[in-house]
Amino acid sequence: MTLSDTSVAIVADWLVTYSGAERVIKEFIDIYPESELYSVIDFLSENTRGLFHGKVAKTTFIQRLPFAKKKYQKYLPLMPLAIEQLNVSNHDIILSSSHAVAKGILVGPDQLHISYVHSPIRYAWDLQHQYLQEAGLDKGLKGLIAKWLLHKIRVWDYRTANSVDHFIANSHFIARRIKKVYGRSADVIYPPVDVERFTLHEEKSDYYFTASRMVPYKRMDLIVEAFSLMPDKKLVVIGDGSEMAKIKSKAGSNVEILGYQSDDIMKNHMQKAKAFVFAAEEDFGITPVEAQACGTPVIAFGKGGVLETIRPYGVKNATGIFYNSQTPASLMDAVNLFEQVGDSISPTDCRDNALRFSEERFRNEIQNYVENKWLIFKESKQVVY
Repeated sequence: MTLSDTSVAIVADWLVTYSGAERVIKEFIDIYPESELYSVIDFLSENTRGLFHGKVAKTTFIQRLPFAKKKYQKYLPLMPLAIEQLNVSNHDIILSSSHAVAKGILVGPDQLHISYVHSPIRYAWDLQHQYLQEAGLDKGLKGLIAKWLLHKIRVWDYRTANSVDHFIANSHFIARRIKKVYGRSADVIYPPVDVERFTLHEEKSDYYFTASRMVPYKRMDLIVEAFSLMPDKKLVVIGDGSEMAKIKSKAGSNVEILGYQSDDIMKNHMQKAKAFVFAAEEDFGITPVEAQACGTPVIAFGKGGVLETIRPYGVKNATGIFYNSQTPASLMDAVNLFEQVGDSISPTDCRDNALRFSEERFRNEIQNYVENKWLIFKESKQVVY
């Protein structure tokens, strides 16, 4: 079955950089190249737009507001209103890729809406207190206003879940969050990872490696602090962001911070590292899968999506080691364990595990899912006399 005579709309939250949510949009467009693209804002670079078949999204009034390209997240309180102004009424199928407001697009009873959810709005639900504290908005008048706005967003977010016919979660971890927040069940299709770009490299060098945006929830500071307490173990760090100064202040002489680097340089370090170190609680976590695709074991905080993408030491064909708390001591224990047992973790096992998350697998699963749901949806609309 194909959807050759069916009109498809693809809806994004915002299109600014190319990361996990945008990779899903790219795959949606590859599957349905005749689709139309919608987003709150679209400031993609021309290089990235090429991955989207040159499509330019139909956008909202936020696109024209001051500083929208750099400060778009400041307009979050306006985004529920904005997304509702996008008119997708002439499409049969709406595919949204949502970690904020895309799933709130207005649809009618004769349209099928499938929402691929990376997470319900993190800063409005269970992570609200963490985000407010990190932003310095956990007290005072500004804090009170922020809490009131997030309350209003939660009310809107819960209500608009009713406009979604089928939820797809990017992990079982997020499926549980969807059930908790919306009271809805979600099917799980893991996101696409470009495992073919991260080729197997079995010869490893004597250093550990980590790479990420340097923002609070990524906990790069924890990794650097832990390795600074282990001066006999070298750590190489790639990334940049708001926490750079804080992280540099924690770095010992055994920690090499390279800042922002090209994808090729990052891949080269990832391939040769004895292990990749990860400290965030992620919804899925693409980078640990990329590391495994290189044949590099992963030492990760054992919560969130990594529990589904890493096979821990102690099970057959292990690909990494988990630690139980986001503390330097817990990470140090995991690194010391890896020093003892790391040779038993095979680069080829790491690679084989990563192949479960390929882009081709994602395209096949999404296409089969959408076309099956569309067939059932069409049959449900037939009037029985």
